[in-house]
Amino acid sequence: MPPQQPAKTESSGAKRSPDSSADTGSHSSTPSALRRVLITGATGEIGGALARRYAAKGTTLILTGRKQRKLDGIAQQCRELGAEVECTVLNLCDEETLLTWLEEVCARGVPDIAIANAGMNTDIGPQGNGERWEDARRLLQTNVIGTLGMAHHLALAMKARGSGQLVLLSSLAAWHGLALTPSYSGSKAAVKAYGEGLRSWLKPFGVGVTVVMPGYVTSPMCEAMPGPKPFEMPADKAAQRILKGVARNRARISFPFPLNFGCWWLSVLPAGISQRLLGLFNYTH
Repeated sequence: MPPQQPAKTESSGAKRSPDSSADTGSHSSTPSALRRVLITGATGEIGGALARRYAAKGTTLILTGRKQRKLDGIAQQCRELGAEVECTVLNLCDEETLLTWLEEVCARGVPDIAIANAGMNTDIGPQGNGERWEDARRLLQTNVIGTLGMAHHLALAMKARGSGQLVLLSSLAAWHGLALTPSYSGSKAAVKAYGEGLRSWLKPFGVGVTVVMPGYVTSPMCEAMPGPKPFEMPADKAAQRILKGVARNRARISFPFPLNFGCWWLSVLPAGISQRLLGLFNYTH
């Protein structure tokens, strides 16, 4: 089925100024200089915080999420901050619907920045019985197929235009797989590797790609994750860090530093040592 379009009561927020689809290749340090910013997963804590951070006069936000009421609320907050807003309730697992929506978005103007933030998590359960394959498959459809599919189609559009920036949300879990969340770790490793490859390919064409690797960010999704959550930070603080890194066209934005440093070591140490360290910190059961 096609993506749900904004209701009539929201039409005033979806208006576009005459130059809203104009091309821009600049990576400005201020959100207000941007024209079209697409954010998936806008009803999540990080997605909502990013939307509010980017909301400003002269900016058109293209927001998607799975919860209509929450999406409407975030859109209203962004309009009050001066942004034009387009909202769509979208299931990223439906590839045909995703492609149709992207074509409609690009027909109105290829985004200057596209943030693939939508994602989900699953774990092995409190008794360590393992993940349900139905949950793992849905996670892979959302975190990998949905994210990479969106990035693929927008990369081609941005490449043809000669400007733009893709921002892919990975995780510090991409440095080394965690026994408590194997599918989640694997999905975020896929996003990290894909984004790194995409950046090298698109750089000569004026398109930037940034991979974001956050640690624990306060949210219902984070709360539901098993295991310790060191250096947990509020979503708005995480969004601020992401915003600054994207403005500088950073290849990777990973935080917080202490946790990133430790996770990075897990990826370079011998596998046996890394596994023992994870056990010491209660990340294996």
